Amino acid sequence: MQDSLHLLRSRRFLPLFATQFLGAFNDNLFRTSMVLLVIYGIYGDARQEATFSAIAGGLFILPFFLLSALAGQLADSNDKARIIRIVKSAEIVIMLLGAAGLLLQNIVLLLIALTAMGVHSTFFGPIKYAVLPQHLEDSEVLGGTGLVEAGTYVAILGGTLLGGVLVYQTADGFHAVRAAVAVVMVAVVGRWVGGMVPPAPPDPHAPSFTMDWHIVRASIALVSATLHIRRLFIAILAISFFWAMGAVLAAQFPPLVKNGLGSDQHVATLFLAVFSIGVALGSVAVNRLLCGRVSARYSPASALGMGLFVLDLYRRVKFWPPLPAGEPLRGFHGFLAMPNSWAVVLDLLGVAIAGGMFVVPLYAFLTTTVAKSETARTVAANNIVNSGLMVLATLVLTAAVQLGVTVADTLLIVAVASIIAAWLGWLLHKACD
Repeated sequence: MQDSLHLLRSRRFLPLFATQFLGAFNDNLFRTSMVLLVIYGIYGDARQEATFSAIAGGLFILPFFLLSALAGQLADSNDKARIIRIVKSAEIVIMLLGAAGLLLQNIVLLLIALTAMGVHSTFFGPIKYAVLPQHLEDSEVLGGTGLVEAGTYVAILGGTLLGGVLVYQTADGFHAVRAAVAVVMVAVVGRWVGGMVPPAPPDPHAPSFTMDWHIVRASIALVSATLHIRRLFIAILAISFFWAMGAVLAAQFPPLVKNGLGSDQHVATLFLAVFSIGVALGSVAVNRLLCGRVSARYSPASALGMGLFVLDLYRRVKFWPPLPAGEPLRGFHGFLAMPNSWAVVLDLLGVAIAGGMFVVPLYAFLTTTVAKSETARTVAANNIVNSGLMVLATLVLTAAVQLGVTVADTLLIVAVASIIAAWLGWLLHKACD
């Protein structure tokens, strides 16, 4: 990345990057292990599987909507490094519960642990972006943001791949044990690395504020105080549409692969991996194109690119040859041997690259538009709006599935949303560039 790789050698950035990397890795290791274990090992009904994926996604996101206001206030009023240590200690306890759910194949325990990980990520989320302008120079913020985003999706790739490998069904039933041990070990390492993040105390000269512990009132006040700045308002809405589209895609990958493409969990893991690689590539590419300048110049075209690739993916899945009755699900090689399989993979890669190019500059807007003493609350306000739209998208997805809409047809929701995201990107470009 332009002028940013040196950050990986600096204590100003590396411990935070590694902590975020391990957190995202463990989130996806656990979620992938859970979803694939349930879909390929417990359920046997297409509607149940699609509904479970949607509910799991919604439960993970819901804490962002409910608790982000508290998270932002705590981060701006306390040493962010200290909060990181507390949050990463809590992750160890949560993953012990998740490990028990994997070992017992208990869906209730798994969903409780998943929701708790959502709470964990809610309190860590504002910090990972708010620390950047506090520890980095202004010219380094876009590069640091891109590295965090790229690293996050590489971590998603690693967690996804490992989760898919660890829950591969074996005759001795040892697959759940492997996954359970792994999520706890990664949580322990994450706590150790998190302890190395340099202090990030609140600005002593910043205006003081009083913590508001009332969840609803604090959330309304925080969003209202943030969205009066026009370019913040547009950036937050654009980011929200990106994550709403991502929520629909991520929730539907496993059931789409199984029921739309007649393929097994290895292909589902491939889809999640390709998406992660693509977003990381897009995050790197946009920083090089912009040469470190915070700009929405490429956002409209990136959003439209996402929509076009999704439409082509829909077309290919819609007319995919059905799996002959009685035949087992296609494995990795069987899927790639099918006509148009590589076109499907390239469509996914295109969606993800365009998505990374779209969202990274928008996050840089959030942390460079306001005072450094307010960045965590600004990111928290963004997370509230993001999660609200993501939960809404999940509810729409769940209702559509219950009404008989196929998994392939839900891709059209993403295509329509990409048009709105492109319009928002254009408004931000005209307002700021």
